Amino acid sequence: MSRTRRILAEHAGLDEAAPGAFLEVPVDLVLANDVTAPLAIQEFGRLGRETVFDPARVVLVLDHFTPNRDVASAEQCAGVRRFALEHGIERFYDCGEVGIEHVLLPEEGLVRPGDVIIGADSHTCTYGALGAFATGMGSTDVGAAMGTGETWIKVPEAIEVLLTGRPRRWVGGKDVILHLIGALGVDGATYRSLEFTGEGVSALSVEGRLTIANMVIEAGAKNGIFPVDGQAVDFLASVGVDAVAAPVEPDRFGYSGEMTVDLSALEPQVALPSLPENAVAVGEAPTVRLDQVVIGSCTNGRMEDLRSAAEVLKGNRAAPGLRLIVIPGSARVYRQALDEGLFDVFLDAGAVISPPTCGPCLGGHMGVLAAGEKALSTTNRNFVGRMGHRDSEVYLSNPAVAAASAVTGSITDPGEIV
Repeated sequence: MSRTRRILAEHAGLDEAAPGAFLEVPVDLVLANDVTAPLAIQEFGRLGRETVFDPARVVLVLDHFTPNRDVASAEQCAGVRRFALEHGIERFYDCGEVGIEHVLLPEEGLVRPGDVIIGADSHTCTYGALGAFATGMGSTDVGAAMGTGETWIKVPEAIEVLLTGRPRRWVGGKDVILHLIGALGVDGATYRSLEFTGEGVSALSVEGRLTIANMVIEAGAKNGIFPVDGQAVDFLASVGVDAVAAPVEPDRFGYSGEMTVDLSALEPQVALPSLPENAVAVGEAPTVRLDQVVIGSCTNGRMEDLRSAAEVLKGNRAAPGLRLIVIPGSARVYRQALDEGLFDVFLDAGAVISPPTCGPCLGGHMGVLAAGEKALSTTNRNFVGRMGHRDSEVYLSNPAVAAASAVTGSITDPGEIV
């Protein structure tokens, strides 16, 4: 069996979990945010339960339209706060404790290898970077799991993604996943598990793996999962999780398909409008005048990302007329970036530094695009109208490419700046 199938079989109390089988499994963590929690709470209420299945394993994060952009978002957040207080939710993140949920949960030590984690957000698959089975679901399913502590899963087939070689400078997790989505297409892995293997895994940082797992949904995958090696164990230990290397190993022939990615051959990638599958090497990107660059999100809002951007921006300034927005992914990242002097670099470059929020990624606030505007962003989606007006355009890249492009005003290889 694949790693995913082993985790699901173990949770279901079975010796085997065949692809296509429907299982009822207990969940280790249930997640919702300010956009998806209100409907989940409504559905939870229909169960007639007095309280949630475990106040320590339901996580509520107010991160999408916060700080509240309008009265409607304020009312949504107020309702989630009332629910959290009424049910004694121990993992409720608001105000100064809040962060972008998929940055926040790993650093809070809430993700463990072998866990089953579901969330009312499609990028819940992020946690597969740490050896968990993690997937997004609709608010109705999440509301039911909040009450019962269980969910149903159709066991996915698995595609092995064999990673070889070592990435060159300015190439990271974002480039790996954009290249992979470009090869698969946005539906090439529909309801399959992307399982990453090979000696190239060790050449990727844990933060890079989180970025890759975050975006497997953009190829249609049910989840993505990495082996738990020494780097992952060290990361988990740093956030208070005691883990051992490779607790869930796959059978060698547990896959329905396979792909190989040579990390040493990759160049920085850019996804052209208006799908993540439109990936090209940065040198092949068209010359367009950019109106806005966003560095942050659940995909690229971690310390590694901000350090990479700062390395390119140091001593440089954003191009005249270009709006540069930097969003640390959590309060912890915010403080560390401040302590390391990265904020000085960003401010000297003319950037606006935002509190942790998903705002611009989904066209919510803190960076909405007008008609005809073009943005380069380190977020995960560039669908039509994703970041604002339907007549705007969004390009996707890693933080170094975004920083270099902010300086020149058009899509630029960071090697041309540094």
